[in-house]
Amino acid sequence: MNLFQSIKARVRPANHRILLSETHDARVVQAAAQIQKEAFCRIVVLGEPAKLADELRRAGGDPKQIDVIDRTDKARIEAFTETYYELRKDKGCTRDEARQTVIDPVFYGAMCVREGLVDGMTCGSASPTPHVIQAALHCVGTRQGLKTLSSCFLIVLPFADFGLEGTLLFSDCGVVPVPTEDQLVDITRSAAASWRQFTGAEPIVACLSFSTKGSAKHELTDRMARVARRVRELEPALTVDGELQVDAALVPEVAARKASGSPVAGRANVLIFPDLQAGNIGYKLVQRLGRAQAVGPIFQGLASPINDLSRGCQVQDIVDAVAVTAAQVVD
Repeated sequence: MNLFQSIKARVRPANHRILLSETHDARVVQAAAQIQKEAFCRIVVLGEPAKLADELRRAGGDPKQIDVIDRTDKARIEAFTETYYELRKDKGCTRDEARQTVIDPVFYGAMCVREGLVDGMTCGSASPTPHVIQAALHCVGTRQGLKTLSSCFLIVLPFADFGLEGTLLFSDCGVVPVPTEDQLVDITRSAAASWRQFTGAEPIVACLSFSTKGSAKHELTDRMARVARRVRELEPALTVDGELQVDAALVPEVAARKASGSPVAGRANVLIFPDLQAGNIGYKLVQRLGRAQAVGPIFQGLASPINDLSRGCQVQDIVDAVAVTAAQVVD
């Protein structure tokens, strides 16, 4: 069973409601029809019901098994307008601006998430990433106890030497360019939660640097050690350590020499990078040189899950992203 088959099997009993909002994109309609057949969640689409029923039928889906939120519902538009205005009026937003904002399918969908009409949303096939991030932050916001929206990648290696039978999680490789120490604490906690959601296994978290347990002295290495220490204080049950070099985090033989007393060294399945440059370079090196599958960026740290798609995505990418979104729903 591959990673996505495993995720789908785990989320299927919960039957979470996941929204696809950009149904003006034919790939989204095709993905909705495929998800309805696979039945790992309750798929919901946004649009005009009669038109969508025809499109879903042509795509091979059963419209009776797919919920449609009518984006032309004037009462709902007015309610969303008022809510969004109240959320953003202190930032200078007017009611007219709020109305124009919420009729956008990404923002409309994010408001559906906020109001509990659905459990999560996957979008972005027809919208740039900053637009999706803005909708997520304005309408849903971050999870209680966190202030940082960040991202992670699931890395699936073609061999089982590292992580959970070859699966690792890297964070943050897609959102926060130069995280502060506080943001790194949030990123680490979010990444640990993401690992549990996607794999059902316990995270073993390494805060990475160019030093292992004081082998080099620099403010950058000290900062990663402090991040690990602060996360342990906030979540005593979490297995987290740092600062660790990546070989000490992953390779038992190296760990035995460099960090023999570490509960993480040689066993890590979650890798926390010190900044976006390191994370982005790291995941692309593993993807290209190690021939790994890299799934992401997956947003984390939100109060309810919203995930972004590449505008070059294929139908299967949308289906898989919906499965990931369903896994992030907290009951």
